Amino acid sequence: MTIEAERKKGVPVLVLDAGNALFKFANSSGDPNEKARAQLILKQMDAMGTAAMAVGARDLTLGLDFLRSETKNAKMKLVSVNLRDKAGKVLFPASTVVTVGGLKVGVVGASPEGMLPEAQGQPVIPAVVAEAKRLREKDKVDVVVALAAVPYDLARRLAQQGEGVDFVFQSHEGRSPGIASRDGLATLVPPGERGRQLARLELSVDGPGTFKDLATAGQAQASLKNIEANITRAKERLAATKDPAAKRALEETIATFEARRTALQKEAKADATGIPRTHQLSYIQLGADVPSDPAIQRLVEKLEPPGAGHEGHNH
Repeated sequence: MTIEAERKKGVPVLVLDAGNALFKFANSSGDPNEKARAQLILKQMDAMGTAAMAVGARDLTLGLDFLRSETKNAKMKLVSVNLRDKAGKVLFPASTVVTVGGLKVGVVGASPEGMLPEAQGQPVIPAVVAEAKRLREKDKVDVVVALAAVPYDLARRLAQQGEGVDFVFQSHEGRSPGIASRDGLATLVPPGERGRQLARLELSVDGPGTFKDLATAGQAQASLKNIEANITRAKERLAATKDPAAKRALEETIATFEARRTALQKEAKADATGIPRTHQLSYIQLGADVPSDPAIQRLVEKLEPPGAGHEGHNH
């Protein structure tokens, strides 16, 4: 198993699920195997050491009682900061705190807003922000992750406005893998869709501050090489030019390039030495090259025989 391989390397691993993991649809399809399928998924998620899962619309397909009874003895925590029953009572813990590799991680769950079977979803953003603040002040967590089992547009607004949140993992509609994007306060991570891959987010924490994406941290160094080449070419042209107007134009161009070079040198130096917190997102495709566990494969094939049309679940 890929996760076990990471653990065997001694890498601190935290496994989370953004929800909508258990059922193909938000309403029961009448498939006689849907209950057994959900039970198998929950059992395997627990076996993988999944620490927490947000409660999504496609986890409530068979109702609250089913979800609660099937996870009653699980190590995995179900979290939702905004789900209430009809009387306004909280249905699940808002968050959980997990310590991994010496790092305290606060994990907040968010469910869809509006009416769900046997539940009402309160507004997501204020609830998540309030819980993130509590986690930082009371539990002194180092990192806050929001598991957002909500539509993508709402998850994006949460990332833009989510004070105190570092990362937002989204799940609701099926989405393809993408890049980690930051256009606000938190980084939005699209985990991919229907269990066809694992999203792997590597964190390095060596102080306070915001996280910087290592995928872009090396861009200053690459741009610096291009600027150096442009300066060399411009100087060669200047040395060969006799026309005064052309000389002045080239001198101005070189001055512009050199100013840009100075700025990039500062960026490249910061990239190399001054980033206390970094992250890097990659995906592990669960294709034919990743061997299945034979025992689990047999259980899956009892529910969904090979060749039958089916879809996996959404992480």
